[in-house]
Amino acid sequence: MEKSKVLVVGGAGFIGRRLVAASLAQGHPTFVLMRSEIGVDVDKVQTLLSFKAKGARLVEASLDDHAGLVAAVRQVDVVVSALSGTYIRSQVKLVEAIKEAGNVKRFLPSEFGMDPSKMEHALAPGRITFDDKMEVRRAIEAASIPHTYISCNCFAAYFCPNLGQIGTLLPPKDKVRVYGDGNVKDKDFGNQFVMGHIYHIFYEGCRTNFDIGEDGAEATLLYPEVEYTRMDDYMKRYV
Repeated sequence: MEKSKVLVVGGAGFIGRRLVAASLAQGHPTFVLMRSEIGVDVDKVQTLLSFKAKGARLVEASLDDHAGLVAAVRQVDVVVSALSGTYIRSQVKLVEAIKEAGNVKRFLPSEFGMDPSKMEHALAPGRITFDDKMEVRRAIEAASIPHTYISCNCFAAYFCPNLGQIGTLLPPKDKVRVYGDGNVKDKDFGNQFVMGHIYHIFYEGCRTNFDIGEDGAEATLLYPEVEYTRMDDYMKRYV
């Protein structure tokens, strides 16, 4: 069977570099968008060059370069975006390029978190992320682009290992802070953002108490051959 040609946008990031590695490992002709936006980030440049050495093709184009994006998209069958939160809304420009190219068989936008369609009630300022993702979804659907939305529900380990504590990715050893205990302190924008998510995840249980729906599918059923890690086993690495 002929392998799909895959373009990864945001390939030098935390999730993106893993997507590129997986695409290469599965034998897909893999293209990685090399954006001028990475500037002088040496780590990202070296990551992209390492992919090139492994067989990936680097395609130069900026998110503001419509013609360049269209040219990049026309070389592939599948486009996978792993852009970070800063660039979520910029994916609308990518959608416009995919629509004009007219050849993409599947587009996966940068989601990988909570399903924004189920977060209309989210607290500010954290809801900005969900609003941006929904704007991208509306653009995709208006353009009639074949797509898949992936909701991984905090899989990136920002909330579980630290037991919901802000400012660390490791489990606390001596004490935990109970947010909402009445001891109100000024929080910067970033902490307000995170605390809103913590409230929805741990208090509301929004990542567990919902129905996937008729158009959705559980990943463990789609890919039963994958060996999944249970949360209790995952946490043992920190003991």
